[in-house]
Amino acid sequence: MPGRRENLAALAMLVAGVLAATPASAQKKYDPGASDAEIKIGNIMPYSGPASSYGVIGKTEAAFFKMINDQGGINGRKINFISYDDAYSPPKAIEQARKLVESDEVLLIFQPLGTPSNSAIMKYMNAKKVPQLFVASGGTKFGDPKNFPWTMGFQPNYQSEGRIYAKYIRDHFPNSKIAVFWQNDDAGKDQFKGLKDGLGDKANMIIADKSYEVSDPSIDSQIVALHDSGADIFFSWAAPKGSAQAIRKVGELGWKPKFFLANTATSVASVLKPAGLEYSKDIISTVYLKDPTDPTWDKDPAVVKWREFMDKYYPDGDKANANNVYGYVQAEAMAQVLKQCGDNLTRENVMKQAANLKEFHTDLMLPGIMVNTSPDDYFPIEQMQLMRFNGQAWELFGEVITGEVGHERSQ
Repeated sequence: MPGRRENLAALAMLVAGVLAATPASAQKKYDPGASDAEIKIGNIMPYSGPASSYGVIGKTEAAFFKMINDQGGINGRKINFISYDDAYSPPKAIEQARKLVESDEVLLIFQPLGTPSNSAIMKYMNAKKVPQLFVASGGTKFGDPKNFPWTMGFQPNYQSEGRIYAKYIRDHFPNSKIAVFWQNDDAGKDQFKGLKDGLGDKANMIIADKSYEVSDPSIDSQIVALHDSGADIFFSWAAPKGSAQAIRKVGELGWKPKFFLANTATSVASVLKPAGLEYSKDIISTVYLKDPTDPTWDKDPAVVKWREFMDKYYPDGDKANANNVYGYVQAEAMAQVLKQCGDNLTRENVMKQAANLKEFHTDLMLPGIMVNTSPDDYFPIEQMQLMRFNGQAWELFGEVITGEVGHERSQ
């Protein structure tokens, strides 16, 4: 008869064999919105209202997931992308978030757009413990894992952007006078704070500022007042419509300040052309993605591939609109998180994987731009490069800069 040692060895081999033969399906974990067949992803966009030019982002993301589904999905699961319009209205955003979570039962809400809308749904999403992932806003409040662990941004935060401009001004125009036009919400306040903090002991260079509401039909009076201040540097921190109005009014006044424009309003198609390309020449902004209007990238493989995607999956989309690059890159990042989730498609694991992106880079990002997250760091991208509009296209200049802002929150 076999001895005790032989019995134990045989038992160990048997257990090992059983474990090896256990199908992967036994390890699958699902929360609402996920199954063997599909992953439901919610989205909220301003397809109408004062910020409707951003709506193309949602259309690009829908097209991207259609492409992914045609390729077999993610880990064998098709993406069911459900996108609703909130007209850039916070009360409507709350209504749509509730519909997505409680009626559609999505696994997560991806890329809800706008600082006001995301601010409105933030407490609800965290109370429900549903990921509010890669929000389409650079508000610093969306990178606060201690207080809002279910909310994460993606793009560089607005305070970092403000500090990058401030450093450039301190280095090149230290004796200038600055006028600031800003959006009266958390986004505008963040950007303004970054500029002032970056200027430091030179903050008194700011001699005038005027705010506006996104719903304002005209901003002419604010621009005239800023022109009359005698400033020789002008900042426009506004949504696309307000930025286009500001550029046009500055031009019509014959004012020739050094003009800095918010990164979120640099689309040639939806901002600069409506404002007038002749008025847009020499404007400076920041960027972290390749611009399809920049001749530098004409033959770049990633841009060529993106144009082919647009032709096939979003033929009505404007290939001169950088928002369509933005939407594509955000969707790539979302796909990466879901790939990392494997068969553990719980909401908790989605946030765990989103907070575990290491040196992630898509080919539509500028060289050197990397996405890094951790459980303590919900600011995936903190690098940007300056660019100047030459009258037809944006041109990069300088080096990739890391925003120096800490993970402080706006007050």
